[in-house]
Amino acid sequence: MKDGGVVVWVVGDSVIKGNKSLTSFRQALYFQEIGFNMYDVIIYEKAGTAPPHKNRYFNAFEYMFVLSKGLPKTINLIEDKPNNWANHTTFGNVTRREQDGTLTPKGKKVIKPFGIRTNIWRYNNGKGFATKDKIAYEHPAIFPEKLVEDHIISWSNEGDIVLDPFCGSGTVAKVATELNRRWVGIEISKEYCRIANERLGLECTEQ
Repeated sequence: MKDGGVVVWVVGDSVIKGNKSLTSFRQALYFQEIGFNMYDVIIYEKAGTAPPHKNRYFNAFEYMFVLSKGLPKTINLIEDKPNNWANHTTFGNVTRREQDGTLTPKGKKVIKPFGIRTNIWRYNNGKGFATKDKIAYEHPAIFPEKLVEDHIISWSNEGDIVLDPFCGSGTVAKVATELNRRWVGIEISKEYCRIANERLGLECTEQ
């Protein structure tokens, strides 16, 4: 990764003999050990995934670690959180504190209809929700297209390269194409490559 590059690492924990693996934390700490900054931690809240577990609370989220080499080169924070006071002006004048301690009047500020979202992102997932591409569900675990879209928008600009080292059903490649990003996808399974190529309308070639 180059300086300014961003890694989005989505990971959940498994349960082994009644014991949570804490794989997510282990991997997050390892990323820091090898030189990445933990720029942000976002919760992927899953809406309507499966019935509750028998002996523990139903796990409805995964961690999305946003890692970077230095500060991210691109930060396009999504503003879709409704503001209750939208289109109103602030009560009183807004000022800015200068380096010498003085205050510069900035006048009244108009409150925008939407503010920056929180770090809990909720998505409908499962068949019929994650994507409309029926072939994608031949893969056992796919991300919602909207989740991928939000991260690509947040951490890249048009023309940038998006790398997916675990390409799977090709969700990242599809969304990157729609958002005018270049992409590289890597996948070890020939079957998943077939699914991704068919989904993307690409010719499947043997390597």
